[in-house]
Amino acid sequence: MIRRLISFSVTAVLFGAVTLAQAQTTEVAGVKYEGGQQVANTPLVLNGAGIRYKAIFKVYTAGLYLTKKAATTEAVLATPGPKRIHIVMLREINASELGKLFTRGMEDNAPRDEFSKSIPGTLKMSELFFQRKKLSAGDSFSVDWTPGVGTVILINGKPSTDAIKEPEFFSALLKIWLGKSPADSMLKDALLGIKASNTPGNN
Repeated sequence: MIRRLISFSVTAVLFGAVTLAQAQTTEVAGVKYEGGQQVANTPLVLNGAGIRYKAIFKVYTAGLYLTKKAATTEAVLATPGPKRIHIVMLREINASELGKLFTRGMEDNAPRDEFSKSIPGTLKMSELFFQRKKLSAGDSFSVDWTPGVGTVILINGKPSTDAIKEPEFFSALLKIWLGKSPADSMLKDALLGIKASNTPGNN
């Protein structure tokens, strides 16, 4: 009986923590990021969210979801369980060009062997963006990593590719924003929870 009560209490505390996290939202450039989401039936918490700037222009917002908070790139990559990066466009952009920028960002930040292993997934992603033609303001896409399954890209909430099996692909993709030469250093800080939102940087 005591063991059951302890187990029930622990479950209640965990459920309460997840519920509280999900109740909290972070608003970035008018885009709301829920404090919690689920990937593969696993509750995730919002690690951080921010804005990608190009010069003075807001291009998109991004939010990173993990099973637990992480404040460094190494900790993010080492965090077990599913992960999600969710992006919402703030302006219209050529989808093919965005795909090329992502590929370049992966190549600039991932070690050569990691990038080489991620090439099949990179080609799938590039083809997806090429077929899409453009992304309009308000369009969103998520990239979900699930251990044992792989990476799935969702556009406006709908899966758009088969799972990309290579784990190196998701790691290389995250380094676009969290690597040594991130797309936007202020966005990197925001995704790591160092700042709630960001203002234009030098990148």
